[in-house]
Amino acid sequence: MRFLIYGAGALGQAIGCMLAADGHQVDLVLRERFIAPIKSDGLEVTGIFGEYLVAGDRLGLLQDIQGRDGSSYDAILLTTKSYDTEAAIADIATLAGCSSPVISLQNGCGNLEKVEQRFGRARSLGARVITGFEITRPGSVRITVSADAVHVGGCVRGEIPTAAHQFAIALAQAGLPSVAVEDIYQSLFAKLLYNCALNPLGAILGVHYGALAESSETRALMDTVIEETFAVISAMGGTTPWSEAAQYKRLFYEQLVPATYNHRPSMLQDLENKKPTEVEAMVGYVVAQGQKYQVPTPCCQLLAALVRFKEQRALEG
Repeated sequence: MRFLIYGAGALGQAIGCMLAADGHQVDLVLRERFIAPIKSDGLEVTGIFGEYLVAGDRLGLLQDIQGRDGSSYDAILLTTKSYDTEAAIADIATLAGCSSPVISLQNGCGNLEKVEQRFGRARSLGARVITGFEITRPGSVRITVSADAVHVGGCVRGEIPTAAHQFAIALAQAGLPSVAVEDIYQSLFAKLLYNCALNPLGAILGVHYGALAESSETRALMDTVIEETFAVISAMGGTTPWSEAAQYKRLFYEQLVPATYNHRPSMLQDLENKKPTEVEAMVGYVVAQGQKYQVPTPCCQLLAALVRFKEQRALEG
């Protein structure tokens, strides 16, 4: 298969390397600072799923896709930050002759809906990734933790598009555990619970996930975030694999946090690197949907405000 990975940071580079190592053709749209090191020394992935190395000349390394022919791509993987979704979709839409599926592997909620609005249901897929990726140096990505397999699905609940099956199989054969699912929204909502509980609070306090679970004070805050997020999902008509928030909390503290104990929040890394965060696709999304469906979300609202403050200070500095 031939893939275009648009917005190839840590996640996109890791998936691109693993797919290319398994024999697929991969073009990466990535920042200029990565291109020369990858051309020279190749692209490698290390960590919990093994070691992979692809020579630079095995990859298409692109700064942009202006004027490119998109007719040969079997799938386009969207791995930008959530705040770049609209711009990325508009750019992808300029690919001449392209009719391949567009698969959002992004953080947060609301991205798949934007892809569907632009490309239609038949071409739009979502993927839930609950694995940690870290660029250790240009051309090298480490996979640090994973709480579950990648889930891939389409816009229609109860159906699994052929493209979802194909992509899940390709990822799994390349070394990244993946499955196709009938309800990708349920998987995305499940990740929203996880992300909202850990990411903003870890970013505000500057700690890894495990530290948050060791304090009764932060556990109480995370409990409240989970309850608010669960209530909003229910009000939206969405579902999760758990019938009530208490059931999810048991899984969260007993399995999910221990599996990602040492992981540092991506939101914290963004603040440290003086970059925008994805707060609006996480607790900001919960607050916005809570207002729409008249569900109170005071804890999520407070965390979103604090992250926005820290983000503004970081960007100004």
